[in-house]
Amino acid sequence: MIIAVDAAGGDYAPHEIVKGAVKAVQEYGVEVALVGRKKVLHVMAGRHLGKPGISIVEASQTIGPHESPMKAIRSKPNSSIVVGVNLVKEGKAAAFVSAGNTGAVFGAALFGLGKVKGIERPAIACVMDITPSTPVLLIDAGANVDCRPTHLVQFAEMGAIYSRHVLGIGKPRVGLLSNGSEETKGNQLVLESYELLKKAKYLNFVGNVEGHDILKVTADVVVTDGFTGNIVIKTIEGLSDTFLGSVRQIGNVVSNVYHFRGRDLLRDLGMGSWVNRIDYREYGGACLLGVNGNVVIAHGRSQAKTIKNAISIAKHMVDGNIAQTIKEEIHEQTSGSQ
Repeated sequence: MIIAVDAAGGDYAPHEIVKGAVKAVQEYGVEVALVGRKKVLHVMAGRHLGKPGISIVEASQTIGPHESPMKAIRSKPNSSIVVGVNLVKEGKAAAFVSAGNTGAVFGAALFGLGKVKGIERPAIACVMDITPSTPVLLIDAGANVDCRPTHLVQFAEMGAIYSRHVLGIGKPRVGLLSNGSEETKGNQLVLESYELLKKAKYLNFVGNVEGHDILKVTADVVVTDGFTGNIVIKTIEGLSDTFLGSVRQIGNVVSNVYHFRGRDLLRDLGMGSWVNRIDYREYGGACLLGVNGNVVIAHGRSQAKTIKNAISIAKHMVDGNIAQTIKEEIHEQTSGSQ
C-alpha cells in the first residue's frame, strides 16, 4: 500500500510532514511517497531513504494557503497537490493525504478523480471521537457552502456507508443537524431535507439533532451543509485549544510547585484519555467522500502526530475499499429507486 503525502502543504511543511510520514511507516507498515521538491526532501528525509517505506516524487510547485484554488490548480500542474492526486488517478498510490489548501485539494480531486456516479457533490466527512462509546461522523464539514436537500441525502448515504465499512457500526443512526429536535424546526433546507431523509428506506434516519446532541452520540452520522458543518468543527477546535491551553498551564504550575508532572495528575484524575479525545491532532484529518479515489484532508496546522494519524485514516479507507464501496452502493440505491 503506497500512500502519497503532500510534503509541501501545511504550516509546518516539510519538516513535520516528513516526521509524521516516517512514524506512520514505522507504526502502520505502509509505504509513503512524499510529494514535493526532491532537493529539499532529500535533506529532510535523507537518512530514511535507504530504508523500505519512504520514497520521493518530484513536485516543483506549491499552492499557498491563500491562493484561489481553481486558478492555482490550472496554473500549477506540477504542484504537490495536483501531482499527489494524479498518483491516485494513475493507480500509483492508493490514497492521498494533504494538509495544504483545502479548496485546492477538493478541486484537484474533483477534476482529477471525478465524482462517483450518482453523487452530485462530494463532501468532507470528519470523525469526532470525543465520547468514549462510539465515534460520530459529521458530514459535510466544509466542502459545500450552498446545498440542496438532495445533496444532504447523498451526504447521509455516504456517511452511513463509511460508518458501516470503516467505523464498524452495523446500522448507523443518521441525524439531521437543526435548531430543534421537532420535525417542524429548521430553515427551508432542513425542512425539505427532513422529508427526503424520512422517505429514504435504506437509511436509519432518527430525525433532527441539535448541536449539543453531537457530543452525546444521539446519532452516529450527523448531516448538515458545509457552511454549518465547518463552523461546528472550528467551534470544537477552538474549545479544544482553549481547554488544552488551560490544562497545560495548570500542569506547569503543578510541576513547578509540587514537582509532580501535570500529565500524571490528569492520568490520576482519569482525564488523560478524555484530553486526548478533544485534541484535534488526534483525529488526523477528514475524508473526502464522493470522488473516485481515497483522499484525506488534514488540518493546516498539522504537525507530525497529526500527519501520522491522517495517514492512518487513509490506510483505513484503503483497507475498507471505501471509494469503490460508495460507488457500488450508491449505484445499487440509485438503480433500486428507479
